[in-house]
Amino acid sequence: MTGRSLNAPDWLTARPIAHRGLHSKQSGLVENTPAAAMAAITENYAIECDVQYTKDGEAVVFHDFTLDRLMRAEGRVDAFRASELGHFAYKNCDQRIISLPAFLAGIGGRAAVIVEIKSRYDGDMRLADRALAAAAAYPGPVCLKSFDPAVLVHLRALNAMCPLGLVAQARYVGDEWAGLPQEQLAGFTDLRDFPLARPDFLSWSLGDLPHAVPMLCRAGVGMPVMTWTVRSQKDLLHARAWADQIIFEGFEP
Repeated sequence: MTGRSLNAPDWLTARPIAHRGLHSKQSGLVENTPAAAMAAITENYAIECDVQYTKDGEAVVFHDFTLDRLMRAEGRVDAFRASELGHFAYKNCDQRIISLPAFLAGIGGRAAVIVEIKSRYDGDMRLADRALAAAAAYPGPVCLKSFDPAVLVHLRALNAMCPLGLVAQARYVGDEWAGLPQEQLAGFTDLRDFPLARPDFLSWSLGDLPHAVPMLCRAGVGMPVMTWTVRSQKDLLHARAWADQIIFEGFEP
């Protein structure tokens, strides 16, 4: 893990990162909405958001692969055009799903934005292409990250100028990971694709810290480590011992 410089500017660790924006049930602000982003800007936090691919080739700001959990609609996000998604109502607010370019335009360079590119691990890089184009047009600090190292390999091949990060953890359990071979998941944890992906930073699960992989990356090459999801002052103290940056929700650090 030596022999190259990292694209890891100071803004990556300057301000705590609001997980999917500054949202909470108490405030009535829902994750990944423009209102949650505006709330983070007001409190001077960086903003993390997730992107999914639509039927007509747009990147929209939404975490899940399906609409069911958050929306008054059902089905896969990629079964709908971006314009159709924009008509669906959230269950608990009057916001709408918007495209990543529109989301970034609303922020307008007033905050650092960390964009997580969702992947189905099938080699389809159209969402990565669209996210990179949107990031390149953003007038403020922005970076891209993904659980899928193949996404970073692809972005490297496109000579992405913004920082690129790998999201990883020690244990991959649950339905989200059920379709992937255990050997592949073990490779994600061990960063076996590190030489090709060449991440500038890591985003590592808080519950797995301390862990040898992020410790080695920090000590060996000075790679910044973000950790998620920090939900309390107790979590914050733990995160500060093992990471350089936090991604938080449910409280304010």
